Order: sequence, then structure tokens, then C-alpha cells
Amino acid sequence: MTQGNDTIVQAAGCVLWRRSPVHGELEICLVHRPKYDDWSHPKGKLKRGEDPLAGAIREVAEETGYTAAPGARLPTMHYLANGRPKQVHYWAAEAISGGFTPNAEVDRILWLPPTAARNRLTQPRDRTLVDALLTALHLA
Repeated sequence: MTQGNDTIVQAAGCVLWRRSPVHGELEICLVHRPKYDDWSHPKGKLKRGEDPLAGAIREVAEETGYTAAPGARLPTMHYLANGRPKQVHYWAAEAISGGFTPNAEVDRILWLPPTAARNRLTQPRDRTLVDALLTALHLA
């Protein structure tokens, strides 16, 4: 990769899911980032030389407080962020343990059924990941 403005920003994240502790239905975790005032899937930039899957799991832990068990690979997203090309690798990941504590990057999370999650997501491109998760879990 070259240095400069044509460098592709490498990032990774997960569509984090669980079975509701109340009714057993699928719920998807969305994070609210006050800096951007948006709702998205947990994700972040990779550290130099970091494996994308390891980075995705690290970002989930940092942003949501949950330990995640990775599952199916989901579509990689490509878009411009601040005028620079960005590539975000995604996986389905089940929340195994943990709990959310607000932090500087993420002040709120929501566990929502798929339709509500799709509607709450700020970026339309993130909605396709909800559909990809349902397909991966054989629920579509």
C-alpha cells in the first residue's frame, strides 16, 4: 500500500447478535457514536498488521463490552469516509458474555429485532448487513 490520500483505510466490525433473554427472539446490537450522532454496527480501524477478524472482535469488545464468538463472514463494505476510500470487513458474531458501559466512543447501545435494527441504522449500506446476517443464520 502507498502512503498518502490514496491509501485504503482498513477497518473491521461485526453484526453482533444474541437471543433475547426475555423471549428468545433474535436481537441485533447497534452502537450510538456521539461524535457522529449515528447508529451503526460496532466497527473500527485496524491496527497496523492486525488480522481483520481479530480487529473486528477487539472493536466489538471495546465498543459494546461484549465478548463475541465469530461466525459467518459477511459482505465487505467499500465507501468513502472523509474523502478517503474505506474497506470494512464484517462477520456475524454472537454476543457470549459481557455488558455495556458507556465510553468516549459509544454512549449507548440498543438490542433490536432485525426490522427495528434495519430501520434505526443511519447508513443505508449498513442495512444490507442485517439481511446478510439473517441469511447466514438461515433466518431469511
